[in-house]
Parts: sequence; C-alpha cells; structure tokens
Amino acid sequence: MKKQFLSHRVYPEYIEINSFGDWTIQSVDQIEKRLSKIPRGKSVVWDVSKITDFDSAGVLLFMDYIEHFKKDASVEVIGYSDNQKDMYLLLKKTTQDIDIPRRDSFLERLGKNSLEIFKDIKDFIGFIGHLFSAIFYTLITPRNIRLKEMVYHIHQSGFNAIIIVGMTSFLVGMVMAYQGSVQLAKFGADIFIVDSVAISMVRELGPMITAIVIAGRSGSAYTAEIGAMKITEEISAMKTMGFDPYYFLVIPRVFALMIALPLLIFFADIVGIAGGMVASNMQLGISTGQFVDRLYEVLEVKHYILGMIKGPVFAFIIAAVGCFRGFQVSDNTESIGLHTTASVVNAIFLVIAFDALFSVIYTEFGV
Repeated sequence: MKKQFLSHRVYPEYIEINSFGDWTIQSVDQIEKRLSKIPRGKSVVWDVSKITDFDSAGVLLFMDYIEHFKKDASVEVIGYSDNQKDMYLLLKKTTQDIDIPRRDSFLERLGKNSLEIFKDIKDFIGFIGHLFSAIFYTLITPRNIRLKEMVYHIHQSGFNAIIIVGMTSFLVGMVMAYQGSVQLAKFGADIFIVDSVAISMVRELGPMITAIVIAGRSGSAYTAEIGAMKITEEISAMKTMGFDPYYFLVIPRVFALMIALPLLIFFADIVGIAGGMVASNMQLGISTGQFVDRLYEVLEVKHYILGMIKGPVFAFIIAAVGCFRGFQVSDNTESIGLHTTASVVNAIFLVIAFDALFSVIYTEFGV
C-alpha cells in the first residue's frame, strides 16, 4: 500500500493542506505529485504539525511550493516546531545567498557583447603583430620556410577548390548576363553586356566571390585543424619542445593561400566571362566571335591587375582570421564549431569591407 504524506481540502475561502509522515529524499517524488494536483488561486493554510521527520530535500520542496502558492494568494503555515523553523530559515538564507542566473536586460547584453567584440579586436591585433614579426623573420632567413607544408596547403586550398570556384563563377557570370541583357535590350545596347560582365567580373566579382568561397572552405578548415590540435594538446607539446606554432602552423597556411588565391581569381575571371558569353549567346544571340571581339576592345590589362591586387590581401585576411580563431578554441568540441562559424563570418565580413575600401581607393585615384 502506497504511503500518503499529504491531504488537502478546498473550501470557498481557502485551501487546507495537511502534511504528515516522513518528508525525506525518499518520499519527495510522491509528495510533489500530490502537491502538483492542488489547485491555485486561493489562500492556503498549511498544517505541518504531523510531519514526523524531514531532511533538507523535504524542506526545499516545502519552500518551493510555498513560493508557488504565494504567486496567487497568501500562505499561512501552522503547527511547525522550532527544529522545523530553524531548518527552514537556514535553507532559505542559503538559497538566497546563491547567485541565481537571471536574464540580462538589453543594455546589459549590449554591454557584454561590446566588451567581447573589443576583446576579440584587441587579441586579433596582438595576433597580427606576432604574425608580422614571424613573417619578417622568415623572409630574412629563407631556410626556415617550410616548403613541403606550403605545397601541401596550396594543393588543399587551391587545386582542390578549382571545381567549386569554377562552378560558382560560371553561374555568377551567367546571372549577370541574363539580368543585364533584360535592361540593355530595352535600349538596343545588347553588345554592352560584354562590357558589364567582363569589367565587373575581373575588377570586383571575380576576386570577391572567390575569396568568399575560399573563406567558407579553407578558412574554416584552418580553424578546425588548429582547434583540433589545441584540444589534443599538440600545440602545447610543440611549445614545450621549443617550437613556435606560428612558424609551423600559421606561416605555411598564410603563404600558401597568398599564392593560391590570385591563381584562383584568374581562373574565376576566365570562367565567369565564359558564363556571361554563354548567357549572352542564349539570351541576346551574341555570337562567340562578337563577344570576343568586344572583349578585346573593352577589357584592358589594368582591370586584371586591379582585381589581382586584391588577391594576396584577401588571402592574408582569410588565413589570418582562420588561424586566429583556431588558437581561440577551448578544451571542448563545441568550441570548434563556434569558432569555425565565427571564422567564416569574420573573414567574409572583412573581405567585403576591404573590397569596399579598394573600390574607394581606385575611384579616388581614377583607375
């Protein structure tokens, strides 16, 4: 037969609760089930005089439901002993001293996020300073350049990315030609679609699209690789043996991407223009010969150079952010996911910001 530790009666003006038996950790589950069935909305008179034994679990359950009932009406406790009162006051004081988490206000969250961003910027500036120092030392002592690792990362970040970069650029070129042809056809200026696709592709879209793809593909890989090494304490072991992780992990990736990205941009420009050529032929009937002839007229070498200049800068940003976030990974796998996501978002934002800066500079210099 199941023991009963609680009974209640509902009167028009109030609810009477009678507690009895042992309110201990062995019985709190049964008691809580009974307490949860008591209706709310009326004043409560709670008689605890028949409780024969209790421990902290029983008292905490009692305190919890007192607060529960107080939300709707008053609660009067009768029949408690001095021992019960002392236990109640002790536990109440203890729970009040505990810092219970609460939801921060909008201004508090804004302040915390601002401090976190400021700390990230400060740490990133320190990371860049250390990286420039390591690059300078590597350049004045070329024998320290790790060519094998550089070739490996050029293959991983460059050659293995050709397909996705090519497909993306081809589709972007097609979309530009399709969208531009609709507007240019209204004015009988069909042939100017070549100008639009070619110049936009080599100056702006080719470098930016390629950098965004590489940020999502290779930048995230850098973060995950270095983060995994940090979790497995390989980086700590390197430092213990006297090896600087910057020379072994960061510089080969930075140099590799600064070599691979301009080559990918050159490839993306060609494929993007080819996409525009296909779309122009399908939509406007511009033949390949006409497209190429117009291309020779409007696409000057300077446009390629201005686009290519962005490549090493974007590559440095992507590699530096990816490695920086990798070193920030803490000792759990969840941190790898969070910092990998942050790496991609930060790298793409900085690529777009620097692309806008380049546009302003080119416009100011009239190129």
